Amino acid sequence: MKFNYAAFTERNAEIVAVGPNTAEEFRRYWANERIPFIGLPDPTHRVARLYRQEVNLFKLGRMPLNCVLDREGRIRYIHYGSSMRDIPENETFLDVIDQLDNSST
Repeated sequence: MKFNYAAFTERNAEIVAVGPNTAEEFRRYWANERIPFIGLPDPTHRVARLYRQEVNLFKLGRMPLNCVLDREGRIRYIHYGSSMRDIPENETFLDVIDQLDNSST
């Protein structure tokens, strides 16, 4: 998503990455990697529990969870990954966003 961020902002969509790191760790990583979207620290796992994100200690932590929420905060698409390689392509998310946009007109 990092390198196709403009495709999301062109659709008035925002990307938020939630992770178990502290605010300082997020700030440092985001600055070093020049990540353009929002990083939300979740060291207490509150957000992870809210969205039922799996934690697999054998795979060293949280499994990928990707979702699209509409403007009212309802989940319109959700994908629970089984590994860090199991993340949908950007086109999947962009298609969902486009369908939501088309259904609201």
